Amino acid sequence: MAADWCLIESDPSVFTELINGYGVDGVQVEELWSLDDDSLDQLKPVHGVIFLFKWRSEEQPAGAVVQDSRLEQIFFAKQVINNACATQAILSVLLNTEHDHVQLGEMLSNFKETTATFDPSMKGLSLTNMETIRSVHNSFSRQQLFEFDQSSKDKDEDPFHFSAYVPIGGRIYELDGLKEGPADLGKITDNNWLKTLKPILEARMMSFSADEIRFNLMALISDRRKIIQSELASLQKTKSEVLGKMEEIGKKFSPAILEDETSCPSEYASLKLKFKGIENEMAALSLRLRDEEHKMQRHKVECVRHKHNYMPLIVQLLKILGERGELVPLVDEAKQKVASRKRKQPSS
Repeated sequence: MAADWCLIESDPSVFTELINGYGVDGVQVEELWSLDDDSLDQLKPVHGVIFLFKWRSEEQPAGAVVQDSRLEQIFFAKQVINNACATQAILSVLLNTEHDHVQLGEMLSNFKETTATFDPSMKGLSLTNMETIRSVHNSFSRQQLFEFDQSSKDKDEDPFHFSAYVPIGGRIYELDGLKEGPADLGKITDNNWLKTLKPILEARMMSFSADEIRFNLMALISDRRKIIQSELASLQKTKSEVLGKMEEIGKKFSPAILEDETSCPSEYASLKLKFKGIENEMAALSLRLRDEEHKMQRHKVECVRHKHNYMPLIVQLLKILGERGELVPLVDEAKQKVASRKRKQPSS
């Protein structure tokens, strides 16, 4: 029986760190604040979208559940243990992605190959019993001072769940480990799966009550740093070629002629303009690369803080305040502030 899995916060920095922890290279996670075309275009290529929503036991799949030979081409794992849905959603995207940017790494490549002939239940069981994946997942568990009895948890607390939307073979599928299989959501139109997905997601969110706004969308995209680095390398090559052509022409004319706009050969002037344009484009890309590097560094710091156990520090501070006789007065003062705020609230 697999050990317990912790709840995972819906946060792109956490999901990116999880992916890195699974040994995958070339992928990062970005939050989707809008589904407009411009916002989505800026993130391309998008390999999959993860949707966080309030789980409803009565909710039916939005499309026909796949039960034919396509199951042999789709990695789909049933969720057989609580709280594993974040990792299962991530792997539902990664293990169904065939793209040069995405490098699964040895562990997931071996897992995908080993479980290729397993049915969804066996795939789910195999996944939740992989100690390395479970350890990475649980490294983001929230630190608690006390262990609470889960059986006494409020039965009315809303359960939330992650599912994945992935383009496979010219169609869009929702991969939800709590369903019987992949849900076929239809053919991709205009060779743009995000454009096809947009009304599907909008309809899904509209199916909830009007006051339900607790949704979150995250996109698994190619590592922006590597894309920018590739673009810079391509521009550098083009820049060198242009410079070489300019030097060849420069051997035939004096510097004075080349600098004079009226006498400068048109080919040289054109190359000079192109060279300047490349330099400007490279400068802009370098700034974008720096911003991406800073963002990833912030993500790492956030993840370290998320994982750190602050409980010993908090307990020690409370001890010191108690020894100084300052703890009870501070608690009393806090209670008075709470009571004062409640008195000021309008009665319903």
